[in-house]
Amino acid sequence: MIASDSKTAQAHACHHGRPAEGCQDCKARLFSVCAALTTEELEELEALSRQMTIGPRQALFAQDDEAMAVYNVTDGAIRLSRLLPDGRRHVMGFALVGDFLGLALPDRFTVTAEALVPTSLCRFERTGFKALVAGKPHLLQRLHERAGYELSLAQDQMMLLGRRTAEEKVARFLVGLRERYARIGRDSVTLELPMGRQDIADHLGLTIETVSRMLTRFDRERTILIVPGGVRVRDEARLESLAAG
Repeated sequence: MIASDSKTAQAHACHHGRPAEGCQDCKARLFSVCAALTTEELEELEALSRQMTIGPRQALFAQDDEAMAVYNVTDGAIRLSRLLPDGRRHVMGFALVGDFLGLALPDRFTVTAEALVPTSLCRFERTGFKALVAGKPHLLQRLHERAGYELSLAQDQMMLLGRRTAEEKVARFLVGLRERYARIGRDSVTLELPMGRQDIADHLGLTIETVSRMLTRFDRERTILIVPGGVRVRDEARLESLAAG
């Protein structure tokens, strides 16, 4: 059963993303729209926020829920999925540290957001957040920049679902996720995969068997090494060549 954030989330001092000291010392701030704010403005933003945590497989909000708040991921990862008219699930994407959810501020959420791992967030009431943004043009600019970044991710997704082979899709997914991790200071040869293979399959328009077969092939060909919780990139040039198609 999918529950709203008021039922699944717990308010407490975050020990991973945003510390008890507040927004000023939040590690996620450097990678989110909050970076555009001064110390005084951060205090205003902090006054509007409530820290939350949700556990794996718990829902932050469901598709078609009334959009009452905006969320900033400070630790963990969120799966964003949409139920299609024919009953199938499509994974639209994954929100990582620094990502905001609900920035478009629709009347209702168009996706379901569920935690892949224990996830911490800052929650902002929609009305107060809109008022804060309206009075800060530089924050509005950062929001537009963020929206542009999210649009580029959506365009990448359209390309993935286009005329690409399964091998190219899986390679592009791995390269794209690694690039996203690099943006938040997690540039490493070991690529964490908080999402399961079924999630990857539903994101790429493939079957779980195909995703597993491609990962096994990459491992056998020494392009990657499958490790607990993710993969280790062994041949970056080959992986990027496969991703480029």
